[in-house]
Amino acid sequence: MSKQSRKPLKWVGSAKRDLDAMPEDVKDVFGHAIDMAQAGAKHQDAKPLSGFGSAGVLEVVEDFRSDTYRAVYTVKFAGWVYVLHCFQKKSKTGIKTPKEDMELITTRLKAAKQNYETWLAQQGE
Repeated sequence: MSKQSRKPLKWVGSAKRDLDAMPEDVKDVFGHAIDMAQAGAKHQDAKPLSGFGSAGVLEVVEDFRSDTYRAVYTVKFAGWVYVLHCFQKKSKTGIKTPKEDMELITTRLKAAKQNYETWLAQQGE
């Protein structure tokens, strides 16, 4: 029986630095979710992020003490996992993702798409 290959991981923008700055407990949860995505599975807390049309953009939300943290990634490009944004939610009202963060995710998703298309072209496809 062959071992299923893991999807390579790409960090977009400051996502890796932002994750590294989070509390250890939060990093553990997000790291596990990203690891599962690389293995082709979905973390139990990963949910589609609204506004992106499908389950291709996922977010994991983790509460730690009185703060809420989010990690957003996409599996929409075949064979790859792109981590788009990791952040602490600052808004004190509602659960909606702040507009600035949604705009950043949209920009980084476009950058991920361009990176993927460049990679595909280099593969001769």
